[in-house]
Amino acid sequence: MALLEIKKYPDRILREKTEPVREFDSGLQELIDDMIETMYAAPGVGLAANQIGVPKQVAVVDVSAADKKSPLIVLVNPEIIHKEGQADSEEGCLSIPNYKTIVRRADKVRVRYLDRHGRPAEIEGDGILARALQHEIDHLGGLLFIDRIGRIKRGFFERRYARERSSGRM
Repeated sequence: MALLEIKKYPDRILREKTEPVREFDSGLQELIDDMIETMYAAPGVGLAANQIGVPKQVAVVDVSAADKKSPLIVLVNPEIIHKEGQADSEEGCLSIPNYKTIVRRADKVRVRYLDRHGRPAEIEGDGILARALQHEIDHLGGLLFIDRIGRIKRGFFERRYARERSSGRM
């Protein structure tokens, strides 16, 4: 297993839609293991493959620190098939370090996906699990959490990001 470099905003790959996984081979298993190790080391609660420069529909999520009943989840070719309710909560992202803001998302979701061995599965989550699932699936579609905030907040983020980048802090 290896720690991989997490791509940072505005890297182009973060804006690209990922490709479905078609082969569940040893290369995919190694990618998943490396993603898990990288997510834990960051530390984070989720990581999408394009965040480490691989344009495949693979994500890992582990919110067990906040929700003890939720295990590590490996999602291959995931899709949200049901959303319910709304909740505003603070979010951050490993690809946009040092920035958190309130984001509105569905409070409950059901996701259909393949597990790491290609077996079909579904998961239903609420609270932090629902938030993490939506966040990582957004990544696979080329969306960032800053795309889900209002114009004023987005302007604040852009100005702060430009300042930090020009000062060398990013």
